[in-house]
Amino acid sequence: MNTTITIDKAGRLVLPKAIRELLRIGAGDQLEVQTHDECVLLSPVRVRPGLQKEQGIWVYGTGKPVDISILDVIDHVRNERAEEVLGVRE
Repeated sequence: MNTTITIDKAGRLVLPKAIRELLRIGAGDQLEVQTHDECVLLSPVRVRPGLQKEQGIWVYGTGKPVDISILDVIDHVRNERAEEVLGVRE
């Protein structure tokens, strides 16, 4: 798809809705900018969740920060198991 867009005084541009829909990008998405001679190339930055090796351990990453600590998760799971197995709530 080829189209012409105008840059405003602040250096901003608006991608037409048809292009945003085609590339499945929206507010808050990141674009990588590459230049070569007189060309500018914008490409969506796609974060692919998946397994990554961190300090020798395979870790599933979502690409988003989490708001709970691993120690809290471990405590929660232990309490659930204790309640289920022993009928005891800690």
